[in-house]
Amino acid sequence: MRTKALAPALVLLLAPLATACGGDASGASGGKTVTVTVGYQSKTINTVTAGTLLRSLGHFEQELAARGQEDGVAYKVDWQDYATGAPITAQMTAGKVDIGSMGDFPLLLNAARGKELGQPTHLVSVTGYNLRGGLNTVVTAPDSKLESLADLRGKKVSTSVGSAADGTLVRALQRAGIDPESGIQKLNQQPSVGASALQAGSADALSQFVAWPGQLAFEGKAKALYDGAELNLPTFHGVTVREKFTKERPGVLEAFLRAQRKATEYLRTEPVAAAESVAKETGLPPEVVYLYNGANGIATFDPALRPELIDALKQDVPVLKAAKLVGDVDVDGFVDPEPLKRATRDAAEYPKATAARSELWLKGQTLTRKFDSPRELLKAARGADVRAAYVPDAVTGTLWFADKAVWVAEGPELRAFVTPAGAKSYVDQHAGSGARIVSFAEAGALAS
Repeated sequence: MRTKALAPALVLLLAPLATACGGDASGASGGKTVTVTVGYQSKTINTVTAGTLLRSLGHFEQELAARGQEDGVAYKVDWQDYATGAPITAQMTAGKVDIGSMGDFPLLLNAARGKELGQPTHLVSVTGYNLRGGLNTVVTAPDSKLESLADLRGKKVSTSVGSAADGTLVRALQRAGIDPESGIQKLNQQPSVGASALQAGSADALSQFVAWPGQLAFEGKAKALYDGAELNLPTFHGVTVREKFTKERPGVLEAFLRAQRKATEYLRTEPVAAAESVAKETGLPPEVVYLYNGANGIATFDPALRPELIDALKQDVPVLKAAKLVGDVDVDGFVDPEPLKRATRDAAEYPKATAARSELWLKGQTLTRKFDSPRELLKAARGADVRAAYVPDAVTGTLWFADKAVWVAEGPELRAFVTPAGAKSYVDQHAGSGARIVSFAEAGALAS
């Protein structure tokens, strides 16, 4: 079973355990100091409103200070950073992490393991989402001859089994007519290990979640092979909490959700500053953070437990069951919307995500410029001191780096695509109009 294969990785990840988590440092009866332990993933940057950004802004600590005056308690936050959701779940089911954030597939594992081990958990909010699935991407080496998913047959593909990126890989292969179990050689690896394997040539492709694909592409270490948005199935990350903690300290959970809301508002109103802050905390390039978390980024941030996201979670269950990672999961029982309702009862709803626009970030600028078409962006970028230029995929809408995209010229129009396969498909469907693939330099010249 795959769970056995996961064990060595979990052992390594769980080695540095905190000793005092989720309880009173000097006893509950003393009312001295209560430690709230939050598990987060700093490098998974569409969880930042419940992790990296929230921590740097200090909103949770501020909320707890106010709460502590009411409770007569001094609250302390213990932030614990992990590479994936699996060790957060392990710590939560051991009663050592109170609140955690992770992707949709790990959330289901969290629900299943919590119920199985008598430490039930609940999904209480969302961090970032993409309604088409664009947060997950399959990439290959820059000089790879692979051009489509069909080319992966028999190849070595690295992913983290049980992750959202693994779910994207499984579904994408199935749609391509490839058995996800026997049609490829799947390597179960942590994201950083998989990235190294791709560069070393011991893996032919890497299927991973935000921000690994964008980072590797930005650094010239990979190119996109498959855009997860082609599945047109929502993917998201969310916040899960131990049921016991919720019952014991509902006010603390509400404080966390209010703080998350404040961090979300900051990210939405100050996207460049937020990207710079997250980059500083994580070591990721700000340009990569902005690709996902920017004003037109791949991720949309909203704590609401949207019905389409919950429906998508239910569609994820059969994928994990087929991999023998979970049995039945009661998604409706796992989702608890009440704490968020109480914490944000007076808050206005965020506007729904709109179609992405091309965006230009010039060096030395704290604001970006937005354009209605890729042509306008290329024209504006010509001769400018560009820090980063972003364009949406002409079909999926997934934002990508303009100089890493695949360009198609069709009459006076210029269209960008995340993958060669996406561009080729468009050209094949519009052969009569003279559509043709051109280089980034050619696209720039045609835009002038």
